[in-house]
Amino acid sequence: MSAPAIEVAGLGKTYGSVTALDGIDFEVPRGTILGLLGPNASGKTTTVSILATLQRPSAGTARIDGHEVTAEPDRVRELISLTGQYAALMEGLTAAENLSFFGRLTGLRGAAVARRTGELVDLFDLGEVASRRVGQLSGGMRRRVDIAAALVTRPSVLFLDEPTTGLDPRSRTAVWETVATLREQGITVLLTTQYLEEADRLADSIVMLGSGRVVAAGTPEQLKSAAGAPTCELTVGPRSDPDAVAALLTGFTLLDRTDTGALAVRAPDGMGTVADVIGVLRAAEVDVADIGLRRPSLDDVFLQLTDAG
Repeated sequence: MSAPAIEVAGLGKTYGSVTALDGIDFEVPRGTILGLLGPNASGKTTTVSILATLQRPSAGTARIDGHEVTAEPDRVRELISLTGQYAALMEGLTAAENLSFFGRLTGLRGAAVARRTGELVDLFDLGEVASRRVGQLSGGMRRRVDIAAALVTRPSVLFLDEPTTGLDPRSRTAVWETVATLREQGITVLLTTQYLEEADRLADSIVMLGSGRVVAAGTPEQLKSAAGAPTCELTVGPRSDPDAVAALLTGFTLLDRTDTGALAVRAPDGMGTVADVIGVLRAAEVDVADIGLRRPSLDDVFLQLTDAG
């Protein structure tokens, strides 16, 4: 069995009296996407900086493809690539010229840099914009070019630090599709994000940080299941009194009303519970405007387990 692409054990980082990381542990299997989540100042950026050899840890170890980041930083840098929150491109150059430039920076020359540029243009479907200056491209397309540039060296591990910050929903979706293709190429991705939907959609596994510690880890489904049972939420129509309807539901575990004023009951049997609630309401001829099953989301997990709430 091959070693994980990323191994973190007891990783700590202090700045004087401030503890940024307090002994975190996690592993990332090869060819998977890890979502690293947490509120501001939780330790996400510090973790990425250490893994990318930009900072030295105060304690613990971190390995990339089995190579320790402190003892073998040069070898680790050959294996990784990093994109920050904003595209690091030259807006006066075309998309293809940017890719060629980054290729030459990494030592490619002549036919090799042209070949790699062509491969990345095809891989990221950049043909229509390859000859356009980056400054003329949309935010989402610039981000796609930026991610393509990070892959010039064919890294084993790619760090994406909040890759969709500031993008509109359409551009964000396009970047998500781009990131998903990286898994198909066998590239291991560590993704930091503030968008819970982004992590839910892209990540094979998630590590949540809070105050420099790991507060939860697992697959998105595991974390959502840990947040509790689903709920049946219903909004009564104008001909019904919510308090009277709540009194009808005493056979269920009634929860606090939602932010929108909807009634909610715990639904341990999922749609079975919803069907039971509908039966009670129908027998009492309750006017119902809306009813449905709501499952816990990563937002619920995030608010429960971090300092964000």
